[in-house]
Amino acid sequence: MNKKDQDRQSVLCVDDAEDVREILHEVLTLLGHTSITAVDGLDALEKLAGGQFDIVITDLKMPRMGGIELIKKIKADFEEVDVIAITAHEADYKYTDVIEVGAADFISKPFNVNELEAKINRIIRERDLRSDLKRLSTHDGLTGVYNRRYFNDNLEHEAVRAMRQNYNLFLLIIDVDKFKGYNDKHGHLQGDSLLMTLARIILANIRKDVDSAYRYGGDEFAVVLPYANQEQALKVAKRLLTEYNKENLSPTSLSIGLAKLEGTQDSLVEDLEILIKKADQALYLAKNKGGNQVCDEVGQVTLASPYIIQHDL
Repeated sequence: MNKKDQDRQSVLCVDDAEDVREILHEVLTLLGHTSITAVDGLDALEKLAGGQFDIVITDLKMPRMGGIELIKKIKADFEEVDVIAITAHEADYKYTDVIEVGAADFISKPFNVNELEAKINRIIRERDLRSDLKRLSTHDGLTGVYNRRYFNDNLEHEAVRAMRQNYNLFLLIIDVDKFKGYNDKHGHLQGDSLLMTLARIILANIRKDVDSAYRYGGDEFAVVLPYANQEQALKVAKRLLTEYNKENLSPTSLSIGLAKLEGTQDSLVEDLEILIKKADQALYLAKNKGGNQVCDEVGQVTLASPYIIQHDL
C-alpha cells in the first residue's frame, strides 16, 4: 500500500441539507477520499453500525438527532472514529463545548475547501501517530510480534471470550534450544536474526486474525490458539518444529509446551495462572527430554522428525 492509499479516508457526511451533503461528497471525492452521506444522527448511527469509517463530518442542528448527541454516541461506541463538527450557527455552539463532547475539530459554514483539507490532513497525521504509538506499546521492537505486556492483557480477553462462547483455547510456549551457545558462537546480530526468523515462521504458520503470537521473553515465544482442538493445536506445534528445522540453524532447535485452558469465568485469574504453569511445565519436560519436540500437559511427547508419539505417564 502506497502513501496515497494509506491517506485515503472513509468519511461519513451527516447533514439534513441536501446541497451541503452533495458539496461535501464532491469535495471529499476530489480530495481522494471515499464518502457516504447521512441525513441526520440516527441515519448516521445506522451507517456506522454497518460499515467502516475513519471520519465523520456532522452538522450540529438536525432533526431526530443533532450533532452533539451523535458525537457523544460515536465517542462511546465507535471510539476509533474522528469527528469534525460543521455548523452555520456559531453563536449557538462554543468551540470548546464541541471539543469537550469528543469532536476532533470544528468548521463554520460556509466552509473553505482548503480549511477542510487541512483539518482532514491533521487528523490523518494524528491517527498515524496514535497507530505508531499503539504499535510500539503492544509489539516487540525486534521481531514485530506482540510483546509480553500485551500477552498478559490479551490472554485474559481471549480466555473470557472462549469461556463465554464455550470454545477451546490452547497455549503454546516455545523456547529455542541451545540459544545461548548459538549466540556466543555467532554473535548477537546473528542471534537477533534467528529470533526474527522464528517470529516469521510462527506468523506464517498460524491463522491470521484468529491466533496470536508473542515474544514471551528472551528466546521464548508464546502462541494463543482459540477455536482449536488438541489435534489441531498439536499440528500447529509440529509444523513450527518442521519449518524451523528447515532453516538449518544448528545446533538450535525448538522445545514447545502445549496446554489447554480449563475452568470458568468465576476463577479466571487462577485458571490463567494454571494454564501458563501447565504450558511451562510441558515446555520444561520437552527440554529435559532433549528438545526438538512438543510436550503437552499430561506428558505426551511428539518428536520433530520423525513424528513419534509416546506416553510417559
